[in-house]
Amino acid sequence: MSLPFPLAEAPSPAAEEAGRKLFATGGDFLKGVVAMSGMPPADRLEVCFAGRSNVGKSSLINALTGRRSLARASNTPGRTQEINFFTLEESHYLVDLPGYGFANAPVAVVAKWQALLKAYLSGRPSLRRAFVLIDSRHGVKAVDAEIMGLLDRSAVPFQTVLTKADKVKDAEREKVLDQVRGALAKHPAAFPELIVTSSEKGWGIPTLRATIATME
Repeated sequence: MSLPFPLAEAPSPAAEEAGRKLFATGGDFLKGVVAMSGMPPADRLEVCFAGRSNVGKSSLINALTGRRSLARASNTPGRTQEINFFTLEESHYLVDLPGYGFANAPVAVVAKWQALLKAYLSGRPSLRRAFVLIDSRHGVKAVDAEIMGLLDRSAVPFQTVLTKADKVKDAEREKVLDQVRGALAKHPAAFPELIVTSSEKGWGIPTLRATIATME
């Protein structure tokens, strides 16, 4: 009997090459957005990256694009305060969402981020998929389940990407995967494959590139 939410298989040579070509130019920062009125035109395929503060979103985007500092990584939770848009060729937007959960910022600022996040997820017609990043050391937390519920209600398909997989031993990783699978079973918008990554080691990066490149 196959596991629910299996790990994504390695991409075919054609899909891997499509992913390599899409990301070969490295991408460019377009703009940081603090209100829906500042959104760029919804004129191309768009994917976004969501996750708790310090889950490794910026590091993953940098690994995907091969650009060490395209997305600004920070050790300070909540440092990314805008929705940051990056372009790939003329065909794709990569979108780095503000970290949710604990943020080293005033309550009013955090509330503003959360309102913008909800407005973006429910009102962006070109958004094809959200990638919800989960730290391999911790699994799904209550605040992750909250964002997954928001994606369910917004009818935005989301795929779970485990980050920092090199930081845990194999046995611990399997326990976390079991916990993640159990949590995802409650969410109808969850895409039925997991991707396990390490930005430092390059694990899962070709798979994630190919997933984005072959999306319709």
